[in-house]
Amino acid sequence: MRDFMGVAFCITFLPLAMMVSASKAGAQDRTQGRSMVLSRRGVVSAENPLAAQAGATVLAHGGNAVDAAVATNAVMGVLEPMMNGIGGDLFAIVYDAKSGKLYGLNASGWAPAGLSIEFLKSKDIAKMPQEGIQSVTVPGAVDGWSKLLARFGTKKFSEVLAPAIYYAREGFPVPEWDAAYWADAVDILRQDRNAAATYLPDGRSPRVGEIFRNPDLAHSLESLASGGRDAYYKGAIAKTIVALSAKLGGTMTLEDLADYSSEWVEPISTTYHGWTVYEIPPNGQGIAALEMLNIMESFSLAHFGHNSTDALHAMIEAKKLAYADMYRYVADPKFSQVPIQRMLSKEYAAQRAKLVDMAKANCDVLPGKPDLSTSGDTTYLTVTDSDGNMVSLIQSNYAEFGSGLVADGTGFALQNRGGLFSLDPNSPNQLAGHKRPLHTIIPGFMTNGQERIAFGIMGGFNQAQAHAQFVSNVVDFGMNIQEALEAARFRKLTFAGCDVDLEDRIPLAVRDGLTQRGHQIKLHGAYSAIVGGGQAVQRDISTGVNYGASDPRKDGEAIPEPSPQE
Repeated sequence: MRDFMGVAFCITFLPLAMMVSASKAGAQDRTQGRSMVLSRRGVVSAENPLAAQAGATVLAHGGNAVDAAVATNAVMGVLEPMMNGIGGDLFAIVYDAKSGKLYGLNASGWAPAGLSIEFLKSKDIAKMPQEGIQSVTVPGAVDGWSKLLARFGTKKFSEVLAPAIYYAREGFPVPEWDAAYWADAVDILRQDRNAAATYLPDGRSPRVGEIFRNPDLAHSLESLASGGRDAYYKGAIAKTIVALSAKLGGTMTLEDLADYSSEWVEPISTTYHGWTVYEIPPNGQGIAALEMLNIMESFSLAHFGHNSTDALHAMIEAKKLAYADMYRYVADPKFSQVPIQRMLSKEYAAQRAKLVDMAKANCDVLPGKPDLSTSGDTTYLTVTDSDGNMVSLIQSNYAEFGSGLVADGTGFALQNRGGLFSLDPNSPNQLAGHKRPLHTIIPGFMTNGQERIAFGIMGGFNQAQAHAQFVSNVVDFGMNIQEALEAARFRKLTFAGCDVDLEDRIPLAVRDGLTQRGHQIKLHGAYSAIVGGGQAVQRDISTGVNYGASDPRKDGEAIPEPSPQE
């Protein structure tokens, strides 16, 4: 009987054994460096494991995706203060599983009412400042948290802020990437007494593994935990910010802060080979990612091959065309007419795609002329819970440590988002009071049938082009979300010229091919911070399985919600 069963086993399972062997060989040869995190419970993906763990713990204690996202973001503001915090802005896309609807939140702040082109010119300022008090706009993050929790959350401010307060008061070991970012910002921090006292203990930036504490930030977060958003925009924090502004010759008033409110917006979208991709509408740059995808759809990227000369050339040229339009037309829609529908149309993209010469790089790309319709430095995190609710959230100070200014006793840097305004009176993005600037930070979301993916990749004007590359990796090349994040990327931050940044994992033959077509390549390391770091979560509705991915270009990790405790 044993012999018979042994023969039967061999006959029945030989094909399976072959499949397993082939699978092992494929796994050994795979290009991604780490596996996705899989769970039937929630998953939080963030740029620091402690922040992701805080969000996962909130899920384990009965919170939903929005509760966890706010908790994670608050902790990130403590752990990665150069990139984000309560002195910055926020955007989010929320997927509500029960209704199947997407909701967008624009929590970008506006310029002080008294900040104008004329005011700056009276101070002999001819170019929009990139640091200091004149670059400071009203921070939107805290009001964004309040709006998210009020509409979708189940937890109180005091509950979701508790982990951040703990780390601010008790301290945390500084991780690798952030230690490097911190060291790069020493000069700007030394320009402000409060910033230096807060962020340069012992007169220097903290090193990897050193414990950093921020008791002033703990106090600010405690005031929010007890007083909510009004403690920030109408309380002692607001008064301290205004006092700093007055001291430095700024224009921020108590009314600028008290009157501010973030806004719910309808996400904009396009289709890409069967997937629907969503972004937040202007004043953000997300529309450039969608237009770039529309242009890319005119080319057979899957046939060209991943990161081949033809594929990269087509994508880089598509980036130039989409960004030329974005830079020309995107602004605060309350102040300027933005041709959103035309910029998103497939017909317009086809016209723009005809300008791509597959044999030669275009070094002088001009914006198109889309008709107006008659019908309007950063951290990223994402969460999915066991019910399938999902949050794609991005939050930023803009540059490292923003304006470089810290108001007395607050423990956080004020953003320099105003640096993205123009002092050209003919620009749609010209500076004006209570106007929001063109914004770089964008959360992404994509769907196809039963699949939902929330994703984002940080890095200033890198973000829209990185979004398009991520989407292409998933759709054109069948990558899972971890592989899609890890894949080598290009970046072109400038709006003119043929310069382009590449990671050195892109083969030499491909780089030589791009050079022959006129691209001027600057080569970077295998996993370079200059192409940004991303996070992603995925939900398979049909199975109820959640997937998490985290980019090795950051210190982060995807953390699953722990099992319920008895």
